[in-house]
Amino acid sequence: MAPVRTSAAVGLVLVAAVTAGCSGSGSHSGSATSAAPAGAGNAGATPAPTESNPPGDIPDNQVYVAYRPAAGFTGFTVKVPEGWARTGQGATTVFTDKLNTVRVTTATASAAPTVGSVTNTIVPQLKAQLPKFAASNATEVTRHAGPVVRLTYQGDSAKDPVTGKVVRDAFERYAFYRQGHEVDLTLSGPVNADNVDPWRIVSDSFAWR
Repeated sequence: MAPVRTSAAVGLVLVAAVTAGCSGSGSHSGSATSAAPAGAGNAGATPAPTESNPPGDIPDNQVYVAYRPAAGFTGFTVKVPEGWARTGQGATTVFTDKLNTVRVTTATASAAPTVGSVTNTIVPQLKAQLPKFAASNATEVTRHAGPVVRLTYQGDSAKDPVTGKVVRDAFERYAFYRQGHEVDLTLSGPVNADNVDPWRIVSDSFAWR
């Protein structure tokens, strides 16, 4: 009868070993599976920081089309990037795509804008309207349409309703004037975005009709 007891003992040892092996395998699998959700949970719990230099470069192969206003003052044309969303309110038309914007505003004016008038009148208005307005510089430059006052400055964008992020934007504002009519062309996008050439294309395309 002794051999029977020995076989039973061996059987118990084998069962214990198999059980331990299965238990160890299950623990390893659980750790690997929980790694990804843990990382995702941490990312969701930590708010994303405000972006000061998000991507915003306009592609080199961007196509531009002529914009001709159909109402209000219609005596000009300007090229804008094709495919951008267009919205309008009163004398202002805005074209947007992702983080970049082209804003066209018309107004009547008794005199041509100057570096002094832009500095003394427009800059205080922008300070009151644009969060963290800074780094303003008004100069007279030449575009195909002739001499124009350009104002460069920076400011924070409105908070994104989905992500809650605020982008630091760079602005170029061109004040064109002719025979009592002023057209303000404002180009904006993230600070440090490489949009020098696209903004030059747009501002150089402005023409009186």
